[in-house]
Amino acid sequence: MASTIPPTLFVVLLFMVLRLFPLPLAAADDQVARVFVFAGQSNMVGSDSKARDVKRFPPFAGLEKAQPGVRFSYCIGRQNKMRSDGWADLQPVNDVIGPELSFARKVTQVTKAPVAIIKCAAGGTHLGGDWNPDEPSGFKMYPLALELIRSSLAELDKQGVKYRLEGFMWHQGENDMFNKDYMPNYGKNLKNFFAKWRRDLKAPNLKFYVGELCTKTIWGMDLRPRMYAISQGQKAVTTVDPLAEYVPTSHVGVEIGNPVGLHYHYGTLGQLQHGVNYADAYLRTIGKLEAPKRKLKKWPYRKGSPIKLFVLAGHRNMEGERAFVQDLKQLKGKKALLQDDHSIAYKYNLGGGYKASVGWEPLGLPDYYDTFGPELSFGHALQAKLAGNLAIAKYTHSGSQIIDWTPEGSMAKDRHLYPRFIAFVKESVAELEAKGHDVELAGVFYHLGENDMSFHPYRKDAAARLQTIVAQSREDLALPKLKWFVSQQPPTDVERLNNLDVVADVANAAAADDHLFHLKAFDLPPQEKRLVIRADGIVALGELIAKGYLAQD
Repeated sequence: MASTIPPTLFVVLLFMVLRLFPLPLAAADDQVARVFVFAGQSNMVGSDSKARDVKRFPPFAGLEKAQPGVRFSYCIGRQNKMRSDGWADLQPVNDVIGPELSFARKVTQVTKAPVAIIKCAAGGTHLGGDWNPDEPSGFKMYPLALELIRSSLAELDKQGVKYRLEGFMWHQGENDMFNKDYMPNYGKNLKNFFAKWRRDLKAPNLKFYVGELCTKTIWGMDLRPRMYAISQGQKAVTTVDPLAEYVPTSHVGVEIGNPVGLHYHYGTLGQLQHGVNYADAYLRTIGKLEAPKRKLKKWPYRKGSPIKLFVLAGHRNMEGERAFVQDLKQLKGKKALLQDDHSIAYKYNLGGGYKASVGWEPLGLPDYYDTFGPELSFGHALQAKLAGNLAIAKYTHSGSQIIDWTPEGSMAKDRHLYPRFIAFVKESVAELEAKGHDVELAGVFYHLGENDMSFHPYRKDAAARLQTIVAQSREDLALPKLKWFVSQQPPTDVERLNNLDVVADVANAAAADDHLFHLKAFDLPPQEKRLVIRADGIVALGELIAKGYLAQD
């Protein structure tokens, strides 16, 4: 016979169940809108980007359109401000692509909670002046942004929308480096900036995400000391503030300008990747950034067998800045490159450490903005011709210049890649040896720095710097006959640069060194833009450097 539970006991039992199984609370939290603030100067605005160009970058298709369900409130610009006047659907403003677009798409694909973006940005503004919380000058951005945020949140309150101020994305600093007072005090000013926002928004635990200034732009070369000073100020704050994070961005795409290719702004591709960087940083802090697991099915080499290790290194095109997987799918006869090759162990470190493999993976496509480098066609071409085992290790930073790879580096110490590169090579060899293999370092395959070719002082010193890298690497790796294969695409063809015959300089360096080989990549498929090679060219580059090795082997 069934018994009836007294009402008071039922309430107690229900309370206990809710305490033990808090899923409804999680579900309720998923209804709370996450509000993010995006603020800064021109590279936060999205300057020199174009909504119509999104279609040129397949991984981001559709972001030129509105994202219904993602709230967007904005005030963008200096004299002629563009305002949403309340909340609208997230979309490009005035045909301009900002990082908030790709940020929102990635976050909403991973989390269940609604997202709302408040954006206030204007090109050419200073933290020391315009954004100064205490004495704003110029365009008085701090009080403008504060009013925008407060009014936008008040509108959510009026609509009965539950929300939480979740993060503040900040990308600024280029203009402070031109002011003798602002530049050395950037860190101090940034610390004060964070404190005042937390106070004025009554959000003591507000998390800040500080975007790195892009070293791939012309300013990363001709204004290297000033850029470094700002980055040091940013890092001084983000390393001690547990609620602030430094977000690397110097490896992302940069707009191609005229006449030499170098530019000051990210442009369309860079902005789209810029937003992904912020999304990854945020998702990591809430424990929801899932790294794809690309593991070898089994170790591909017989125990004790010898291995030839091929090291690939370089900048924008060795990394594969504009070579997209979606374009690779359209290349006739190249479908095999899309599949992981479990017979070749692959280790990589991309973007100067932004993306690194966990140990050895199958040669294939890492999750890196849906891009790939010449290693795929290189490995495929070698495997077709070589007997025995081969492994590939790749170290790149598309935001670097040749000076960063030299043993002495520059005053920008945190951009010094040489010691990290050598450590990466040594580690790769040691890991293979620890598995019982005799390792032959078959060669270093370095694609000459593209940006260097467009900047007179760097182009002038390119061959000499290359020679110092080669010489020191042989000493540090205890391999006096280590082969270097240096591929070079046609350098920037501009009259004021052509008085420097950098092709002849590199050819002369190779002629004087029996173990340095100059590979002229002059017959690649036509480039769409200066400096950067797209998918078909990257595939051809990999095949070319493989052919160069096979000709010397």
